[in-house]
Amino acid sequence: MQVTAADFQRDYDAIRGVRFAVFVDEQRIDPDIEMDDRDAQCEHVLAWDERGEAVGTGRIDFGAGGKVGRVAVLARARRTGVGTVLMETLHELARLRGIAAVWCNAQVSAVPFYLGLGYRIVGDRFEEAGIDHVRMEREL
Repeated sequence: MQVTAADFQRDYDAIRGVRFAVFVDEQRIDPDIEMDDRDAQCEHVLAWDERGEAVGTGRIDFGAGGKVGRVAVLARARRTGVGTVLMETLHELARLRGIAAVWCNAQVSAVPFYLGLGYRIVGDRFEEAGIDHVRMEREL
């Protein structure tokens, strides 16, 4: 598995493919809201398997103060470390930009993953796209 920086325009199909498989197909999020107007302003990463197929993606929005988002890993690649490497790569991008902390709106089901990466819950539960979330932050 390899994680690389992605260009949103060039790698659009790979980014969209992973996000739609996870968020639209699995979680039933409205496809009209999955790709948003922030995508073009964010820095994206992609995880590739040994066959050269995209198996994970994520983004960081520096315009929103270091917001990590749209982190998705295909079902067949979960629990293999892909998500952790994606997050470490996003954290490194933030460090390179001089960002001291990052944050995310984590799905409640993913809270243990983020806690394991050093995030802490800093807000109450809320609904986003029909799914319960909490705001989490991590110092870098």
